[in-house]
Amino acid sequence: MTKTVADVMTRDLFTVTPETPLPEAIQLLANNRISGLPVVTTEGELKGVLSEADLMWQVTGAPLPAYIMLLDSVIYLENPARYNEEVHKALGQTVAEVMGHDKVTTTTPGASLKAAAQVMHHKKVTRLPVVDDQGTLVGILTQGDIVRALAESYQDAAADVAG
Repeated sequence: MTKTVADVMTRDLFTVTPETPLPEAIQLLANNRISGLPVVTTEGELKGVLSEADLMWQVTGAPLPAYIMLLDSVIYLENPARYNEEVHKALGQTVAEVMGHDKVTTTTPGASLKAAAQVMHHKKVTRLPVVDDQGTLVGILTQGDIVRALAESYQDAAADVAG
């Protein structure tokens, strides 16, 4: 039997809303030893994920953008809008101000575990939020969930050989 995402995903989730104060979200991450929090609306619609990487700006601050001066003009060597975004993340006080705003890769409960693992590997993500047909968050699939399922399949195979 091929396992689905629903067979191994984590269902009891810690989540935050975009309006959640950042210190509260940081405490949730630290106290529960997790590396990311799904960000949802009050209706449960997934808006993004707050990850540990998003919080690094709080510690490091935003580096000044590279520029050159030419005839009393400042010429930025990279997009100044990116610097503004990094400053905003470094000074942010709510989850919405700090979380990444890239499109979040998701999966569905009925997807095969193999397909979900391939997506995670290809996209280089450590977690996949699991959403239903209405876009409501119903779980999360982590690399740890996949490793535990793999360990269980090895135990089952060993039991079949022994018995």
